[in-house]
Amino acid sequence: MQGIPAQRESGAKQSPAPGQGTLTQERRAASGLVTDRGRTTIAAEAVTKIAGVAAREIPGVHDFGTGTARAFGALKGRLGVDDSVTRGIAVEVGERQAAADIALVVDYGVAIPDLAMAVRLNVINAVENMCGLEVTEVNIAVDDVHLPQEDGGGGTQARVE
Repeated sequence: MQGIPAQRESGAKQSPAPGQGTLTQERRAASGLVTDRGRTTIAAEAVTKIAGVAAREIPGVHDFGTGTARAFGALKGRLGVDDSVTRGIAVEVGERQAAADIALVVDYGVAIPDLAMAVRLNVINAVENMCGLEVTEVNIAVDDVHLPQEDGGGGTQARVE
């Protein structure tokens, strides 16, 4: 995964800011992922889909992925394969923790820092609540800004006929 901080590679834990929506110690202990009766594993693909849906819920998120990923996604879409939920999202999943990297295309006019924080919090809450995994970090890369005139037509008239 690109841009993975040394902190994640070294296994060092990052202390979340208050109110960031991370699991409490009691909830993590009671999550049931690892018990004396067995272990529950959650595939990275499942966590990727949860993160993708959660990120899409935030107004101002237009699309996901780098330009190349979006081009391949459009080609795959013409062939009947839809990867739009997971495109632009990469996750790492351990026994009790997960981390995500998300590449976004944002709508023009949206405050990017506010959007990134809203996406981050929504992804953390969704993954922690649905999977019982502690989310150690959600890195957001804004790859592009979608302009209104890129929708085709845009309601403007041509300057010359």
